[in-house]
Amino acid sequence: MLRLLLVAIPIAALSVAVPLVNRVEPRFFGLPFLLCWIVGWALLTPAFLWTIGRLERRW
Repeated sequence: MLRLLLVAIPIAALSVAVPLVNRVEPRFFGLPFLLCWIVGWALLTPAFLWTIGRLERRW
């Protein structure tokens, strides 16, 4: 169950939450917030997948 939740979080953040965070301000590093959101989740997704892989090895 935990594995499915960990898979669903990045998917939801990159598909469902995008309309909710679609704004230009605030800016981070000169980039619009939406772009930072997408880049941030693109960088965080491998960490989620690594965690799922570690959980798979234990079971």
